[in-house]
Amino acid sequence: MDKLKKIVLVGDSIRMHYQEIVRRELAGRAEVAWPEENGGNSEKVLRHIEEWVLPHAPDIVQVNCGLHDLKKKFESAIPAVPIEWYRENVRAILSKLVEQPGLRVIWAATTPVIQSWHRETKGFDRLEADLVSFNQAAAEVATELGVVINDLYSVVMAASPEHVLKPDGVHFNEVGNELLGKAVADFLEPHLMGQPEES
Repeated sequence: MDKLKKIVLVGDSIRMHYQEIVRRELAGRAEVAWPEENGGNSEKVLRHIEEWVLPHAPDIVQVNCGLHDLKKKFESAIPAVPIEWYRENVRAILSKLVEQPGLRVIWAATTPVIQSWHRETKGFDRLEADLVSFNQAAAEVATELGVVINDLYSVVMAASPEHVLKPDGVHFNEVGNELLGKAVADFLEPHLMGQPEES
C-alpha cells in the first residue's frame, strides 16, 4: 500500500475552522496536520514556522497570515504590523520553507472582510483596502520565490461574502467553512499527484 502524503496547514482561526473539512475531503489520500494554536500574525508565524511544520516531515505545506497583521485601532492609520514589515515577514517565512528539500510550498491568500459588519461587532478595524494591499504584497513575494498561490480571497468573493461570513464580518458560517475546506482540498489534491495548479 502506498504511503499517504502529508500536508500541514498553517494559519489563523479561519484555517482552524476549515481544517477538519480538508482532512475529511482528503481522507484516504493524504494525512492532514496543523499546529493546535492560532497562527496569529506574520511575526508569530515566522517565530514558529519551523517547529509547526518540520516535525511532520510533510510533502506539502499551505501557509497564511494577514488578518491579524492588518488590524487597526479605530481611526488609526497604522496596522498592527505595517505592510513593509509584513512583506519581509512573509518573505522570511516562505524562504524558510522553500529551502526544505522536497517540500511543496503553497501560500493561501487572506480571505475577505466586510468592514462595516466588523466595525459594529469588534473593538478595532480591519479595512478592505488594507486587506487587498496585504494580499498583493504577499502575492508578489510568493511569485518571486516560485510559491504557488491558493487564491481563497477570490473563492469567497465569487460566493459573495455576505452569504458566507458571520455577523462579525471576518469569520465564516457553516456554509463558508465548507466552501473553504472543499476549496483547499480541491486545490491541494493535484499537488498530491504531482500536478500542481497554476497560481
